Amino acid sequence: MDCQVALQQLIKSYAQQPERLSKQVRLEQALRQSINQDWPHQTRLPSHRKLAAALGVARNTFSLAVATLIEEGLLTTSHGSGTWSCKKVAAPTTSTPTKVQLSNRAQRVLRWPGASTVQSGAFVPGIPDIAQFPMRKWRQLYASVTVPQNALLLSYSTGGYGPLKRAIRDFLARWRDIHCDTEQIIITDGTHNGIELCAVALADVGDTVAMESPCYWGARNVFTAAGLNIDMLPWRLEAGHALPATPGPVALAYLTGSHHYPLSVPTSAEHKQRLCEALSPTYVVEDDYEFNRDDHPNLLFDAHSERHLLVGSFSKMMFPGLRLGYLVVPRHLAGPMNRLRSELFREGRMLDQAVLAQFIFDGDLDAWCRRIQRDYLGRQQVLHDQLRSLPHVRSVSPPSSAISLCVEFEPGINDVAIAQSLLKEHLIVRPLSPVCAPNDPRVGLVMGVGMLSGETLVREAQRLRRCLEPLLR
Repeated sequence: MDCQVALQQLIKSYAQQPERLSKQVRLEQALRQSINQDWPHQTRLPSHRKLAAALGVARNTFSLAVATLIEEGLLTTSHGSGTWSCKKVAAPTTSTPTKVQLSNRAQRVLRWPGASTVQSGAFVPGIPDIAQFPMRKWRQLYASVTVPQNALLLSYSTGGYGPLKRAIRDFLARWRDIHCDTEQIIITDGTHNGIELCAVALADVGDTVAMESPCYWGARNVFTAAGLNIDMLPWRLEAGHALPATPGPVALAYLTGSHHYPLSVPTSAEHKQRLCEALSPTYVVEDDYEFNRDDHPNLLFDAHSERHLLVGSFSKMMFPGLRLGYLVVPRHLAGPMNRLRSELFREGRMLDQAVLAQFIFDGDLDAWCRRIQRDYLGRQQVLHDQLRSLPHVRSVSPPSSAISLCVEFEPGINDVAIAQSLLKEHLIVRPLSPVCAPNDPRVGLVMGVGMLSGETLVREAQRLRRCLEPLLR
């Protein structure tokens, strides 16, 4: 490939990276995308001086980005011969490939679309705004708890860190109007860990779990891996849940909390109550995936009930790498489920738990949630205005303070193919149809607003519209 063509492709990829990221990170992502998607193997790059000048970055910044890609094996360089791309290609082999012996449950999980290999970029769903998070305060809290007197924070956390449980209890009372005891709170390693604990503790292999359609793909995968039969029931805001003709015994009903994911619309406690009355599940697990301060009446969860559990996570509120969440369980299940968690998963992360507890006690989490939810509402309005008048768009979820937005298309649109086409333009979205039941024909796209803001969001939203128009027509 000609050096000038390679340069133009890199400039285009760099311009598409979120501006709130540092220049070095934007360069690294642009180089990865160019090497993996645009450049042939062994493409020679122009000189570092020329590249830095064309991209408008310091040579030292560019050199640091190149060094990172060299460590990853995507670039190679030597004195006098320049820098070359190294697209990773599987070596040909003439031997018989080893057959992968995975369990039937694992194979069923892998047949469905799951976690994307691309976790950054315009409109990637499920990722909050990590660029504006008050990381300086977070680092200061780590320094304050990492002292010799706190050596116990390096040990196992049997039952979870007590102060964090108290902080979560008070946070739930303020934000969700939930009043529970600290003994009812189990600290988990994120939402998936909490759902897995519910599946193992409250159901046996072959039992049935009822889920809404469209569903959260992660929960479906966890239940599948646990060997449960999944009964997906289409849900619509205006009509409620579709009920099976002959409902059998249901061990678990897994429902979204106050804000539906992935449809990104308010849920209805009345709909959920009618469903539970019809199915009579042994336990009801509600996933408070996304919420704001005023939508708690949409929750069905009752802290005093003997069959209701609530799953929550700080990953969508703060940053995904935190991987800390909580379960609120009935009082009679608190002891057994805490012991089961210790036996199966062990418990640690005490330093992280101590920092999070102090972050909540100091009022920083409340301040962050209020601020970022206002921002998300404005960002969703920008995206909503660009998408609502596109051809074959049936509906766009109303602007809210959540990080996700869903656009539903008219029947017959191939949302999977559209998502794949947008990926080639570095626009990262999820198709809706793969998380719908076979009897639920809805199609659309799920996208996020966490990675974009300001003028970058406006520009990328306009680009998304321009890319979607010919695909929809």
